[in-house]
Formats: sequence, C-alpha cells, structure tokens
Amino acid sequence: MNIRLIVIDVQEDFTRGALRNEEAIAALPTIREVVDYAYEHFDKPILYTQDIHTKSYLDTLEGINLPVPHCIVNTKGCQICHEVLTDKAEFCTKNTFGYTHWDEKDFDCAYEIWICGFCTDICVSANFQLLKATYPEIPIVIIEDACAGVTPELHEAALKVMKSCQARVVKWEDLKKTLN
Repeated sequence: MNIRLIVIDVQEDFTRGALRNEEAIAALPTIREVVDYAYEHFDKPILYTQDIHTKSYLDTLEGINLPVPHCIVNTKGCQICHEVLTDKAEFCTKNTFGYTHWDEKDFDCAYEIWICGFCTDICVSANFQLLKATYPEIPIVIIEDACAGVTPELHEAALKVMKSCQARVVKWEDLKKTLN
C-alpha cells in the first residue's frame, strides 16, 4: 500500500515517565494495532519521531517554558515505548516539537500519510503542519484515538485545527472499515 505511518513521540516520558499521561497510556493499544497493520500491509518502514534533549534542557527556551526535564538522551524516558516498537522502524530524532527534515524522507505524491502519537496539541500538530507544508498534495490522516494531548480538551482543540488545515481526522475503527 502506498501509505506511510508516522508514530510521533510515543516515548516512556510521555506515558509513564516525567510527563505521565493517562490518555497516552490508554492510547497505546490502539497505536499498537495501527503499527501492526502498517507492519503487515505497508512496504516502507514505519517512521518514529523521537524527542531527545540534553542534560542542559532546562537552559533552553522549551525548558524555561516547560521546566520538566524529559526525554533526556540515553535515559529510559527517551526510549520508544516497547508496546509500539517494531523491527520495521526508521527513527527521526529531534530536539524540538517538529521534525524539520521531512523533505529528506521517502515520500511520493501517491502516498497517504497516517499520523498517530503524542502530544496531539504539541508535537503531533507541529509535525502535521510541517508535513502539510512540505507535501501539500499528499493526504494526511490523523488517527484521533491513537493520539493523546496534554489534556483531553487540548487534544480535541488540536484535532479541530488540523481538520481545518485539511487533515482527515478519523478513529481507527472507522479507518479500518475503509481499508477492505
């Protein structure tokens, strides 16, 4: 299938670590289903973004605004959650909200892009916007129940904004119905 799956920042610190989030933990089984589907049906590797910071994180603008050290390089919190990791993976590391090298990845206008991950209102939405700007003619699907925001309210707000920017926002069960 001509679809690429991007799993955004599904890391230990966003689930059970420094920025623990119950909605993110609850989304892990759905993300696993999406990953399993992509593993079985997609030709290309699954792209995993990985938020990575150094020990001087608190000295950065992000650290000043969010003074919770997280995803520090070489820590457990930086690791992709084992529940969603596959051996058919390609990693896109970043030290900011959005991965800025999407233009170097193997995308083709025949592809559709699927996105899931954390946090809907920060890194998911930032990466959606970067992808949309880089590949304006590729349809992008946000799998809403395979995402989690900082809060449920921010999750919903981010989904609305991405939808207004031409994302197709859909639940996994509904998306699966369109695949057969």
